[in-house]
Amino acid sequence: MNHVFQNAVVTKYNIFNSLFLSLPYRGIFQTGSLLPLLTQRSEEGFQAGKSPRDIIEHFFSEHLESATPKERVDLLFAFIQYIERQVVLFDSVEDAAFDSTHEMNGKGSVTYLMDRLDSDALRKKMLAKLKDFSVRIVLTAHPTQFYPGKVLGIINDLEAAIRENDFTAVNQLLLQLGKTAFINHTKPTPYDEALSLVWFLENVFYEAIPSILLKLIQNLKLSAHEWPYPQVFRLGFWPGGDRDGNPFVNAQTTLKVAARLRDSLLRAYYRDLRNLKRRLTFKGVEDTVARAERKMNSTIFGPFEEGYSHVDELTQELLEARQVLVDKHQGLFVELLDEFILKLKLFGFFFASLDVRQDSRKHTKAWKDILTRLEKKIPLLKYSDYEGWDEAKKIDLLLSLDIPLRDDDYDDETTKDILGSIRAIRTIQSLNGEAGAHRYVISNSTRALDVMAVVALAKNLIADEKGYLALDIVPLFETVDDLANAATVMRTLYENDYYRAHLAQRDNHQTIMVGFSDGTKDGGYLRANWSIYTAKEELTKISREFDIKVTFFDGRGGPPARGGGNNQNFYASLGKDIEDKEIQLTVQGQTISSNYGTVSTAEYNLERLFSAGLENYLFSTGRKDEQLNEADKALLEELAGVAYQAYLDLKNHPMFVKYLDKKTPLRFYGQTNIGSRPTKRGNDDEGLKFEDLRAIPFVGSWAQMKQNVPGFYGFGSAIKELSERGKQEEVRKLYQKSLFFRTLIENSMQSLSKAFFPATAYLREEKEYKEFWEKMYDEFQLTTQLLLDVSGQGELLSNNNVSKESIRIRERIVLPLITIQQYALQMLAEDPKTLPVDVEMYNKLVMRAMFGIINAARNSA
Repeated sequence: MNHVFQNAVVTKYNIFNSLFLSLPYRGIFQTGSLLPLLTQRSEEGFQAGKSPRDIIEHFFSEHLESATPKERVDLLFAFIQYIERQVVLFDSVEDAAFDSTHEMNGKGSVTYLMDRLDSDALRKKMLAKLKDFSVRIVLTAHPTQFYPGKVLGIINDLEAAIRENDFTAVNQLLLQLGKTAFINHTKPTPYDEALSLVWFLENVFYEAIPSILLKLIQNLKLSAHEWPYPQVFRLGFWPGGDRDGNPFVNAQTTLKVAARLRDSLLRAYYRDLRNLKRRLTFKGVEDTVARAERKMNSTIFGPFEEGYSHVDELTQELLEARQVLVDKHQGLFVELLDEFILKLKLFGFFFASLDVRQDSRKHTKAWKDILTRLEKKIPLLKYSDYEGWDEAKKIDLLLSLDIPLRDDDYDDETTKDILGSIRAIRTIQSLNGEAGAHRYVISNSTRALDVMAVVALAKNLIADEKGYLALDIVPLFETVDDLANAATVMRTLYENDYYRAHLAQRDNHQTIMVGFSDGTKDGGYLRANWSIYTAKEELTKISREFDIKVTFFDGRGGPPARGGGNNQNFYASLGKDIEDKEIQLTVQGQTISSNYGTVSTAEYNLERLFSAGLENYLFSTGRKDEQLNEADKALLEELAGVAYQAYLDLKNHPMFVKYLDKKTPLRFYGQTNIGSRPTKRGNDDEGLKFEDLRAIPFVGSWAQMKQNVPGFYGFGSAIKELSERGKQEEVRKLYQKSLFFRTLIENSMQSLSKAFFPATAYLREEKEYKEFWEKMYDEFQLTTQLLLDVSGQGELLSNNNVSKESIRIRERIVLPLITIQQYALQMLAEDPKTLPVDVEMYNKLVMRAMFGIINAARNSA
């Protein structure tokens, strides 16, 4: 065990945890006293092979024999509320100790990277790389953040109080936590989701990113004033722009969120200007800063004509003041002014770029509406004929049209929104600058027509008088088949004269998004990861052939099952055949609050992404032996192929969808009110279909069951099959050689570490599900055994003691929750007439237990 973690986290948590018992709330002492007994009964019961129902009923017969059924259920709810707050406390203690339990200046940090630049040649090489290198973190509002905003605020304050060992403040905050609801009584709107994420922009990224850059600048012995690469860090934003499957996002929402991003940033600038004015009190400088403060006030509150219309106006005024400061006042406090100007270069007037995203099938429907209406005016153009044309002819027609597109001409709300959202991009650019909204992401991109359909719409709606389109069109390839076909799609686009001219106007730059969520749901963990790797190689090759600079935008979620885990190692492991000029990835839900919830955690994780992106370029000579050769790639393809077949065998099992629907908490996701988006596609009346499953509830339901199937299934079968083919040693050597393969294995170990099959072993006794459950459990055991064998580790995550110990403690904290949830699911399988309390009470137990289970895992959905 890591002794620092034990002292800084475990011991401290136990001390502060004892405060709960003294809180002046009715029944809390009884709840807090009985909870450890339930934890112990759960541990012993599962070890003895008992079901959750047996454990709960034995617990009550032993400790509350005379309690009524309602009193028993009330106590279970009290346990849930108590454990939720224990999870918050542990989060806060762990975050407070982050600087102690992590090597802030260790491997992957900017300091560590700069120490390795031990020659002028390497330093010049890095400066050359930074000209077009960037790390872009894109915050998304996918429903995996189970803490409402008010609880996040308490967590932030609690973490600060714990760091200072302020027992009085901690006690007060625990009191507040006891009275604060952990659930939203209504679903948040897309704007609500945006507000909760803007908090992280204001309180974390606004401080963390400049701090990292200043550290980098100082190490390079440059000044912030001379720093020419503000694009090194960029922020992106999806809430309010992502309408894929979310009927509650519209053009007005997009405009409202963009305005809020701008307003939040300008208020931060205003506060900084007020602080600058307190220091820059010198002749020739103070008047300029005071004027800037007044004008910023007008920019925010009006009269707007007296404010700034563009960030460059403010920057230029401050640069002139800086010159006076240097020439006449010995440069006193110039570093404060330089830091503020650096922020202006970083964030402009937009803070984070708002991306718009929509499903390709919606654009197809919009064009059907447009062409059907056009048919009435031009009888020779019949939509029925258009449907039968080949792709090239369809693209030619759409690009040839020069027609007015007015929302009021169409009845369909989606068509109206698509037209309105594209126009909204131009409006945002006029207010926030082009960087404020310059990307349109197309989900479900299966063909070149899906991209050109958006290009043709934008051409008619927002191109300027010279035909220039200030918009990057970003196809998203996600399923196994779409990833395999991605290079063919991009070749068709690159060969199209109009699209090629558009790219030329965009600096010959193409962003391509690759997503893990549907890829993992579609093809399993190993197949999805390897398909993305090979797709990136093919897309790099085709882009270089056409002299296009390609950037990959990774749709990564929190857990390994959705592309999460140790992201920096994935980026550090990319070979020369994958373009690496930029790192772009989505972060969401608990991943935002756990990895970027404080300035310290944000700096730690941002620095490691930054360093990972430079690793291959700067130190490739020492890493050639680690790069995948053709034999390695063939071996990985073979592993992925076997894993894919194993996963398909599970996915096509007749019990697969029924198990998710009837035995897991999947159906309860819609009741949690954690996100504005519906939890599944399709009509509720049609019953559950696999293709309608959204990746987040899909992955999250496996996490609730403590089975984590999408994060490992098929990996063990693949290694076993290759061992039987005489390739066991080759797989072991690949682990030793390849950082990519090691990261795949160690991220999968995370999923395995958070699994706990004894909680659902009672399903073995149900004839309908026995074989299906045992199939999953056998793969779990096989994968655990073979990953340990390949890695040479004695137990899961023995290479990362901090993570291993954190997971162990978190899983023990929520073990009673798991018992309670599974108990409720067992009771719901009974005849409702025989239940001791109303069915709705068991439904609520399942739903309420979801929050703590997910929050404790931090990245399980």
